[in-house]
Amino acid sequence: MDVPEIDIEELERRLPDGPVLVDVREPDEWADVRIAGAVHIPLAEVPDRLGEIPAAGPVLVICARGGRSFNAARWLRAQGVDAINVAGGTLGWLEAGKPVERGATAGS
Repeated sequence: MDVPEIDIEELERRLPDGPVLVDVREPDEWADVRIAGAVHIPLAEVPDRLGEIPAAGPVLVICARGGRSFNAARWLRAQGVDAINVAGGTLGWLEAGKPVERGATAGS
């Protein structure tokens, strides 16, 4: 199954429009650094938390570099979700000097 991808620059262009951004990294990675507004659903929890992911409209999926998010996006697409992988991931975002949040948050 083909999984569409966007890069960090395209993610930056889309964020002001308020897309759903699902971060599938582990809790310790999430607490360390994340993109503001992302929803945290660790990869292993995606199947059990499918109901939290909108079925309508594109859903951007991100991890550290793009591997786990690719797998999550592929699975989500098989469930009928318009999931798009973010190639380069959170580390690419951070390396590009884009704004991030750090530290644990309530509900993470």
